[in-house]
Amino acid sequence: MINSIRNCIEGFEREILTMEQAKGQGIRDVLNTMGLSHVKLPSSQVIALMDMLTDGITPVSPDIVTAMLTICEGYKKLLFAMAGLLEEGVMNAPAPVDTPPRQETAPQEPDRDDSPPSDASEDDKQASASSGTKAPTPPNDESEHAQQQTNQAIKASSISSIRVDTERLDNIIELVGKLMVTYAVISQAGGAGTQQAASSLRELDLIITNLQTEVNAVRLVPLKQIFVPMHRLVNSLAQKMGKKLSFDIQGDSLALDKTIVESLNEPLVHLLRNAVDHGLEMPEERKAAGKPAAGSVRLSASRRGENAYIEIKDDGHGLDPDRILTKAVEKGIVEPDAELEERDIFRLILESGFSTAAEVTDVSGRGVGMDAVINVIRNTLDGEIDIHSTPGHGSTFTLEIPLSRSANEGIVEALVCRLGQDQFIIPSQDVVEIYVPRPQEVVDLPDGRQTVDVRGHVHTLLRLGDYLDIETDISDMSRAQAVVVRVGELRTAILVDEVLRQQQVVITKFTLPVGEIFSLPILGYGMMGESDALVVDVEALVRSFCAEEPTA
Repeated sequence: MINSIRNCIEGFEREILTMEQAKGQGIRDVLNTMGLSHVKLPSSQVIALMDMLTDGITPVSPDIVTAMLTICEGYKKLLFAMAGLLEEGVMNAPAPVDTPPRQETAPQEPDRDDSPPSDASEDDKQASASSGTKAPTPPNDESEHAQQQTNQAIKASSISSIRVDTERLDNIIELVGKLMVTYAVISQAGGAGTQQAASSLRELDLIITNLQTEVNAVRLVPLKQIFVPMHRLVNSLAQKMGKKLSFDIQGDSLALDKTIVESLNEPLVHLLRNAVDHGLEMPEERKAAGKPAAGSVRLSASRRGENAYIEIKDDGHGLDPDRILTKAVEKGIVEPDAELEERDIFRLILESGFSTAAEVTDVSGRGVGMDAVINVIRNTLDGEIDIHSTPGHGSTFTLEIPLSRSANEGIVEALVCRLGQDQFIIPSQDVVEIYVPRPQEVVDLPDGRQTVDVRGHVHTLLRLGDYLDIETDISDMSRAQAVVVRVGELRTAILVDEVLRQQQVVITKFTLPVGEIFSLPILGYGMMGESDALVVDVEALVRSFCAEEPTA
């Protein structure tokens, strides 16, 4: 039994090392052999990590190889436990026998602490003669060292992606913030200004604006960094599925903020997989339909105004609205008698768990792909996705991404609002409009909540004073102001006593872990010159308020 278990696990290890020497070729077979491709993972983001490794988007690093070899050791220990052999010390006894697989990887990793495994095995022999508890020590050291290398690799990748020392970048942003605060102090002094002082302030304002623009430009990363690896993904899928295609990339020189580019990687993987799997027909089907045998998939990027647009277009058979609607009715997403426009029917494929695939494969059918796409585009990037399709001619998925940076980064435009004797800051990027509601426009719902009619659109009314337990000065609704904000598809009217002004503020994080101590929708505090105020985390506020159980 002992030899049988060893032979099984050594077969796994040989496949892993062969795959490593082939620079990642055969990773799919290794995952299948070890059973990792069949693990049921409830998170779409974790599934995406596995898919990106399988499709070659994520390179096979030494740390991944080490982790897979560690899994083999875990399998061995499990099998020994099932056979009742652990108490006999068989895990420690054959240590020299397990040495050769480790020696094969040593020349490729000369800087690792575990590169001379044969020495460690000799130590194990000596340790086993005096004490049987010292043998597991090297694996713990190895695991800790591997974790340190992983952290260093992540940090190095983050720095190299923008080719700027992050510490220097943080210093620049901090200096810009202090410069802006100084400008605010001077501008709010009032009464003591002369014509020369006014001219200096205008020049200072121009300098601040230019400096802020330059700092933002430092963070820009070309889309080429994530577009180019998609060639391998698309070609690999096409070859696996027996399809022919030409893959065209346009606009990859467009530079966007680093956080946006990093977030776009996962949605693009899913959309391109869908284009190849669901969109394109087999060569025989295309010829029968009068099309070229080779299909076409195009990934393009452009910028219009303050938004970036990413398009994934194919010339396949397009979306079938009848099939989508039938599947949606079967899953209970829509009512059988619902009357939907074609555009609304197409958007049903964005629902969580929705899939029209006839069978579940390692490419499609799990219903998690579009769910992951919509989660990143709407929730992370505050963007939108649009779908156009013509039966027999293909589909186009357009991602609309706002280019404004997230509100928790440095300098932002914001509304300064008053609530009782306190001031709060609401980032302008989340604001749709400011409205003064009339009492007759407010409706009390049976569940205890309220809605307000804002120019024909009904929004949930969130009384910020009641939510934060702060006493307000204004009891008359007609004297208060409602700040209408948008978070994804949610729109809410936040009621405050007064909107004082709009200005640029410097958002700074708390020095203490306030967010871990108190569950409050606060990003940090905003510096406005002579005074500071708390910054409302609009997304957290709206989602938390909408998720609360209504009180009857």
